[in-house]
Amino acid sequence: MKLVCGVDEAGRGPLAGPVYAAAVILDPARRVNGLADSKVLQPGRREVLAGRIKERAIAWAVAFASVEEIDRINILRASLLAMRRAVEGLSIKPDEAWIDGQHCPDLPCPARAIVDGDARHKVISAASILAKTARDAEMCALHDRFPEYGFDQHKGYATAEHLEAVGRLGPCEIHRRNFRAVGAFFQGKLFDLAEPLRIRSYRLYCEVLKLSAAVRQLDEFDHRAKRLRREYADVFAAREALSHVDLIRTVLRDARAQLRARAAERFGS
Repeated sequence: MKLVCGVDEAGRGPLAGPVYAAAVILDPARRVNGLADSKVLQPGRREVLAGRIKERAIAWAVAFASVEEIDRINILRASLLAMRRAVEGLSIKPDEAWIDGQHCPDLPCPARAIVDGDARHKVISAASILAKTARDAEMCALHDRFPEYGFDQHKGYATAEHLEAVGRLGPCEIHRRNFRAVGAFFQGKLFDLAEPLRIRSYRLYCEVLKLSAAVRQLDEFDHRAKRLRREYADVFAAREALSHVDLIRTVLRDARAQLRARAAERFGS
């Protein structure tokens, strides 16, 4: 029987905490019903399935890359590092690894990258569930150390509650400094602002980052940028926020220039 291990990560997107990965070799003689992409499962269901996977799989392993490693080598490389550690942690060497996504880590066995693999292949779904439940448990443990941020609720993702806490308190030691939404605190003298203006300025910066990453049409970009200027008119008008507003304007200008260049390329072709 060919031993295929599924591999997936959890925690590439959050602003804080480590990135986790899991590797699983399922036993066809001991099926686990209900496997699916961990993102579409309720937390309680994930926990039940995680227990069954660990009980019935031929082999499984969970590993992580630390916040320090994420900051040093970037989140993609850290995710691949966690995946490699998970595969190397298996008690049985697989014949092949199926990796969720577009990139394969450097492994001691053949590997395939499969886009949306966690939704298409049960063995990758199993890995996604183990990675997600392990990381969620770690973020709940980190909440005990940093209760002001609410990590037990949002698990480090950029929710409104998390962004407000970061805007109020600044980043803590488990925030990823090479993520732009965290790095903003080390630019533009954000800490020099009074708390209400600091929170507003930070939320504006995060909205601008989201706009720059998500919008692909120039007219939509201009419309939403104009709306942000109206919504955060107090920030743009505050003299004490000038250096931070300059940073925000630079992000908007650069994003708009990229969209114009893409539009020109499409028109020219």
